[in-house]
Amino acid sequence: MTTHPTPDQVLVPAERRAHSRLLEKVGSFRRARDLQDSGLYPYFKPITDSEGTVLVIEGQSKLNMGSNNYLGLTHHPAVLEAGKRAVDRYGAGCTGSRFLNGTLALHEELEEKLARLLGKEACLVYSTGYQANLGLISGLVGRNDVAFLDKCDHASIVDGARLAFGATFRFEHGDLTQLEALMERHVDRGQLVIVDGVYSMEGDIADVPGLVELVKKHGATLAVDDAHGLGILGERGRGTCAHFDATNDVDLIVGTFSKSLASIGGYVAASADVIHFLKHNSRPMMFSAALPPFSVASVSAGLDVMVEEGDRRESLWRNTALLREGLLGLGFDLLESETPILPVVIGPDETTFRFWRRLFDEGVFTNPVVSPAVPPGEGRLRVSLIATHTSDQIAFAIDAFAKIGRELGII
Repeated sequence: MTTHPTPDQVLVPAERRAHSRLLEKVGSFRRARDLQDSGLYPYFKPITDSEGTVLVIEGQSKLNMGSNNYLGLTHHPAVLEAGKRAVDRYGAGCTGSRFLNGTLALHEELEEKLARLLGKEACLVYSTGYQANLGLISGLVGRNDVAFLDKCDHASIVDGARLAFGATFRFEHGDLTQLEALMERHVDRGQLVIVDGVYSMEGDIADVPGLVELVKKHGATLAVDDAHGLGILGERGRGTCAHFDATNDVDLIVGTFSKSLASIGGYVAASADVIHFLKHNSRPMMFSAALPPFSVASVSAGLDVMVEEGDRRESLWRNTALLREGLLGLGFDLLESETPILPVVIGPDETTFRFWRRLFDEGVFTNPVVSPAVPPGEGRLRVSLIATHTSDQIAFAIDAFAKIGRELGII
């Protein structure tokens, strides 16, 4: 009979742990522990039930003002039913990569639908939006190439550039003058400029027309990560590039299914030649298990709902205006946000955590963002709207912000 070691038997001896230089950082990492001890720790909160705009956490209902479920599709009947049918047909998972044994007819159908919607020749679906950026940048940026990143780009873009063999340069947020100066220093190299379409912690929109002008001038390639633009901006929710009527001028459109499309997965849409190249050179896709059937089918159904139910987008923008006007009227700083992402600037990290905790106790769930994700002293609560929020729920959130903002001396 096979025996298994008990937990006590597999623990690393104390004397060995004491001499592990690699693990010294583990014992000295105190920031999260201190927050846990103070009761201000805001992360990894287990959700036991969800209705979209309402969550149950620690046995209590919380108004969900921290979701990326912009169109409210997580519980849409058509989305759920499509996923269930796919599970019945294909099973729980693909058990292999797209490159070998994990490509379903569903994947290719979704890719064709996305390509048509986004105005590109072809599309490649990844298991996550994070992997889409890793796969795109590391697949395209070779040893003699260079990538230019906005300093507010998503972490997946930064990590994709780290994985690539080429050089990386970052420019100040939205500073196209600095970007052009960097490009002029590397005119003899292949150049990829990649930016967020909508910035997830600032809520502002990239200057796509200005970027298009620059890349055309310098013979560079432009990629837009539209994770937070798809479903929100442009005709039928086609995203940031469509919003600026610049689809044909942007070489690559990247995105995720975990925001407006309420699932998981990612994609790159581009020319047929680029997609063919990525299929054979994008390691995060080639060596990861394929997106499971439920997710593929539910995303496909979500795209249909996004296009057909335009009133959801109208409700989202109406809700955004209500909350923005309420918070600005109270005196809160929302930076330069132009979208349903509203960064409520609080200040020092500790004050930000205290504000988050008081909101949580009042029944409002938000996302605290502190350094190093944002500059020191510029901590904020990332608030975002859902199409299915009611006016009463938004009023409830505004009242809570007003109460705590005055209590903590923010307004």
